Amino acid sequence: MALLNFKKKTETVKTVSPEVESFLQGYSIEVMPRTAAKVEDFRALLPEGTRVYIAHIEGTPIEDMVATAKRLNADGYPVMPHFPARIIKDQATLENWIAMYQGEADVKQALLLAGGVEKPHGDYHCSMQLLETGAFDKAGFTHLHVAGHPEPNLDIDPDGSRTNTFAALDWKQAFNERTDADMALATQFCFEAQPVIEWCNMLTERGINIPVHIGIAGPAKLQTMIKFAIACGVGPSLKVLQKRAKDVSKLLLPHEPTDVIADLAAHKAANPDFNIDKVHFFPLGGIKTNANWAIENGGASAAPANA
Repeated sequence: MALLNFKKKTETVKTVSPEVESFLQGYSIEVMPRTAAKVEDFRALLPEGTRVYIAHIEGTPIEDMVATAKRLNADGYPVMPHFPARIIKDQATLENWIAMYQGEADVKQALLLAGGVEKPHGDYHCSMQLLETGAFDKAGFTHLHVAGHPEPNLDIDPDGSRTNTFAALDWKQAFNERTDADMALATQFCFEAQPVIEWCNMLTERGINIPVHIGIAGPAKLQTMIKFAIACGVGPSLKVLQKRAKDVSKLLLPHEPTDVIADLAAHKAANPDFNIDKVHFFPLGGIKTNANWAIENGGASAAPANA
């Protein structure tokens, strides 16, 4: 009896775009204490030296924030915790947070932002007031990042203009020119490249040369993505998700950042002076899901420390 010859199953090898690989070099990612606790080994997911932002949500004890920072620092990852102005009571509280982060986790970087609280809990209501305290300079912080909004934000500019956001950016540019700290604009996420490109070009035209770290939403279910987008005030690019939601067959499938990343990477490759410097991921569908997407699409730029 003749032996049956079964053909070997051909393995498909995913081709990595050189433009995307370059664009993802040095990407950062955001975690919270509760999401970080679900990750057994960050070094199996993130490249060596990845900057990890720690989001400070109202009600999170500072001790939990510092413990997460300490763990990440021990794993070899530079930590950039959020300092939300509206939940910081006063300068004594601010300086105490800084001292705790530095004493236990060797933190020298911070993302300063207003925070998602409508009514301030104390003396501060915006990131500019935190910068003006001089507390970060006094503590020797090397990197100070602030928020950027590529699309109009109705919480900041209720009339749909960019008057207040641009006024804040002009102030931050002036501060950038007089500080020794490295600054960057860490932006809200968008789902379409063209509004981002237009906003970045507007910054250049206004003389704002702070590097842009563009916010990108990591893979997540479409319903999850839409929920976060509405809550975060994402603007016109939300229509990309709404159009996809009309196709019932796609409702349960994850929405991935493949297209927006590819378009921005291609623009950066064609325009090397374009002011997007890094990609910053919001892992809306989970840290592991986001990191694995980067590993599959980013080539050497996303190879984990313990590959």
